[in-house]
Amino acid sequence: MTPTPAPSPWRAGHRGARLRRWLHREALPMICLLALLLVARSSLANHYYVPSGSMEPALAPGDRVVVDMRAYGLRVPFSQLTLWPGDPLAPGDVVVFRSPSDNVRLIKRVVAVAGDRVDLVDGRLAINGRPLAAQPGGPEDFGDVQVVLNLDDGGGPDLRDLVVPDGQVLVLGDHRGASIDGRYFGFVPAASIYGQARGVFWRSGEGFGWHRL
Repeated sequence: MTPTPAPSPWRAGHRGARLRRWLHREALPMICLLALLLVARSSLANHYYVPSGSMEPALAPGDRVVVDMRAYGLRVPFSQLTLWPGDPLAPGDVVVFRSPSDNVRLIKRVVAVAGDRVDLVDGRLAINGRPLAAQPGGPEDFGDVQVVLNLDDGGGPDLRDLVVPDGQVLVLGDHRGASIDGRYFGFVPAASIYGQARGVFWRSGEGFGWHRL
């Protein structure tokens, strides 16, 4: 019986050198790229799939939305630690946040911030005693944003003389009669908001495009 030759130290060393070269040339850059993508996804930008019509007509079911994670401050990934602050939350912003009631990520519009007094009657907002619509049935004026509402299903529950506490915001859907929003789960802590929705980059029936929010 012919004995099996012992492995050549030269061959073993050659395989080890090839493995090290592969790790250096291929695996290490790939790992670095995946890490950068993970950091960017957690701290810089992300996307959101709209599951319902609660934000119609601004957002339709199936829309894919770009979410700016830097809008309200750059955070350390997977934490609430802010490296530097961003813009303050403003009424009219469309935001992605975790629902206070069931931890599901939702997309709604900020309609009032800390200190604001809110009245909502038949789906129409008044902030600090001022109606946001310049005329009955017209869009609501949030300053830089004019919001067209969907009241086909009515206005949903009313709110009377509600004051937003410090560190909180009130969010509503633009489809006021078909939105589970702050009228049901209460105020949303400003620190729990992931980012601001900037625009729709893909829409069912239209494909890729850009619809600014």
